[in-house]
Order: sequence, then C-alpha cells, then structure tokens
Amino acid sequence: MNKPLAQLSAHGVSVWLDDLSRELLAGGELQHLIERRHVVGVTTNPTIFASALAKGDRYTDQLRALADVHATVDDAIFQITTDDVRTACDAFQPVFEASGGVDGRVSIEVDPRLARDTEATITAARTLADAVDRPNVLVKIPATEQGLPAITATIAAGISVNVTLIFSLDRYQAVIDAYLTGLDQARDAGVPLSGIHSVASFFVSRFDTEVDARLDALNTDTARSLKGQAALANARLAYQVHHATLATDRWRDLAAAGATPQRPLWASTGVKNPDYPDTRYVEGLVAEGTVNTMPGATLEAFADHGHVHGDTITGTYDHATQQLAALAEVGIYYDDVVTELENQGIQKFTTSWNELADTVRHELAKAG
Repeated sequence: MNKPLAQLSAHGVSVWLDDLSRELLAGGELQHLIERRHVVGVTTNPTIFASALAKGDRYTDQLRALADVHATVDDAIFQITTDDVRTACDAFQPVFEASGGVDGRVSIEVDPRLARDTEATITAARTLADAVDRPNVLVKIPATEQGLPAITATIAAGISVNVTLIFSLDRYQAVIDAYLTGLDQARDAGVPLSGIHSVASFFVSRFDTEVDARLDALNTDTARSLKGQAALANARLAYQVHHATLATDRWRDLAAAGATPQRPLWASTGVKNPDYPDTRYVEGLVAEGTVNTMPGATLEAFADHGHVHGDTITGTYDHATQQLAALAEVGIYYDDVVTELENQGIQKFTTSWNELADTVRHELAKAG
C-alpha cells in the first residue's frame, strides 16, 4: 500500500479517482489502483468519457452493434456510459460492502444541458439510477437553483446523489438543506435512510484560476500577494459549514433515524497553475469525513511525494475568512466570482457533453 495515500486515508479522507474508461476497467489498472493506491471510488464526466472513446478499441464492438440498430447519439451515450459505470460499480462492490456503503461509489452525470430544468433533471436522475441498477451508484446533479429541488426529489426517492458544481458557501448551505429535506421526505414515505448517501462536490482549483486572473489584472503588489489563497480558504469554510450542520438538532434526529452525513467532496483538485505544488489541493484539504477526487496525474503525484501533516482544515476558519475579506478590499467580490464560476461551469459541462456527442457520432459513423 502506498504510504502517502494510506496516511491520507487514515486521516479520514476517501481517495477517489476522477477518471473512468473501459481500458481502465478491462486492463486491470482500476483493480491495481484499488489494491495499491487506496482508491475507494470514482467520479466521471463527459470529458472523461470522450477521452476514453477516442483511445483504443475497447468500445468498437458495442459501437458497431449500436450503429447496426441505428441508435441515436444520445442513446449511444446512454448505453456506453451506463455500461461502464455499472461495471465499475461491480468492481467496487467489495469496497462498498467493507465500508458499509460509505465508499465504493461510482458517479454518473445527468445531461448538463438539463442544469436549469428541474423536472427533466429529476426524470433523468431516476432513469440513470434505474439503468445502472447498482446500490453504489451516485447520480450527479448540478447545484444550480433549479437543481436544488431536483436533489431533494431524487434523495426522497431513495437515490444517492453526488451534488456537483458547488462554488459558494451560500449555495452549499442550500445544498445541505436540499439533502436534509429529501431525507425528511424519504423518512415520511417509509424509505430506509441508511441506504441513501450523498457527497457535495466543492470545486477547488477553478476558484483560484478565476480569482488569480482578476488579481493579475489589478497588477499591484497587494493583489499579487493574495494569489493562490482563495480556493483553499473557500473550501475550508465549506468544511466549517458541514461540521456545523452535524451539530444541529435537525441532523441528529435524521442520524438517529439511520441517515448518513453528506460528505464534502473536493473536486477539481488538479493544479492548473504550474507555479503551485502539484499536491496543493490534497495536502491543504485534509480532514475527517471528506472525499478528494483526483485526476490520475494528481493521484500519482501525491503517491510519489505527497505529505500528510494532520488535519489542515479545522482551526483555519478565521484565517480563511480574512483571506476572502482581503479580496473584497482590492475590489474582487465573492458573489461576483461564484456567479461567474457557476455560469462557466455549466457552459464547460455543456461543451464537454457536445464534444462527447461529436466523438460518439464520429465513432458510430466509423463503426457503421
């Protein structure tokens, strides 16, 4: 077992991989990561699937069969992605059972073109969960305003959810409330709460990318001194919100009924600025009851030279608040940043979906 990753896990951080492909599944690499890299879950997105389809020939037979029956591009995407996620769920079944359902999870994303459509998102989430048909699947729903009631309805139906695209603390609080409300409704309907799980994906590196660009545009010594601080500060304050939730009477009542906490998940933890250490968003976000989903390169970087210095979140809240306040003092306002990041995120997800569709269209034509 790799020592840095084992230490990370021992400090309460679940190591998930932000990648999935049929090659990873069939070639034995995923099993290696489970056994030797302490990987206990997987997240996916359209960009990952598009990259997988463009490499190797693991999808050729299925694409040929889909072309033969004149499958639409959307139907082909659905079949290919749900098949891969189902296979990954089976690979993680021992982890799922050993962790009591906490880990061993595989996420699949609702079509991001539905991010502003509540009812369509609810329908799509149920369709995906039914198609994968595994207890350890997580359906990814974006934390848009329209996504919040979809999260509640999906949780109330007993479907586990990965809430994605969270940038702001206020929105995160709304996500927590959507989860708890869904649990309330599930309990009232007689749905067992112990089988419902959720993670809340707080995006990290994108926050620094946006804020740093604005600081560079100011071109002052003060602005330059604030670079690279916002993302960790924001995520650490999110953990404070999470920890405060666990102390509420509302949560205690749900926990007594069998509910499990919605864990913070640190997403977008690959470092985009080469001036920053490549393990920055792993080492800086260590705390009990969290998930860090890493791209392969970040996972290997941490395995090679990562360090665990204990809990790097608890007790940082005052300093983190000061760091975000310092941004406002130079004219970079939190609400404006998070609004821009959400809009960018939806656009990037939609662009990735369109790229996946183009890849599938090309592969279907080639297979036919």
